[in-house]
Amino acid sequence: MMSGVGALVTLELPPDSPVLELPWIITFGPLSDDEEWEPVVCGPYERAHAMALAESIVADEELMAVVEPLQPYVSVERIRDEIAAARLAVESDGEPDLLDDGYADNGYADNGYAPGGAAPALTEPGTPPSEEELRAGFARIAARLTGS
Repeated sequence: MMSGVGALVTLELPPDSPVLELPWIITFGPLSDDEEWEPVVCGPYERAHAMALAESIVADEELMAVVEPLQPYVSVERIRDEIAAARLAVESDGEPDLLDDGYADNGYADNGYAPGGAAPALTEPGTPPSEEELRAGFARIAARLTGS
């Protein structure tokens, strides 16, 4: 999703996807090759909060924001399986497919999002959640991860 000056990239998921309930992170990095600096990773957040924060930042600055789920794998084998699957996807395709904007198509889409679960609905795209809303989201994420 292009917002203002920056770019926002996220997964395209159906509204009933269980992935929407996972914790999400935002990775901010340079949009152009002219800048070189280490990306900044923020989170975890609920997806709606991550999207709103990312939209708010890229609306004002020439940055790339990638919003993606954290996968709370609990075994070395599961992590290795995911690494192998990612490698296989690149090997089987040869080179990554590029979107119109020149970025690789790695299962991410730039056509919006559908907040799910208990995350609060945002009334205006790009309106960042308050600190209290973020902290409540952190508590819900922790409860889901610990089964509390």
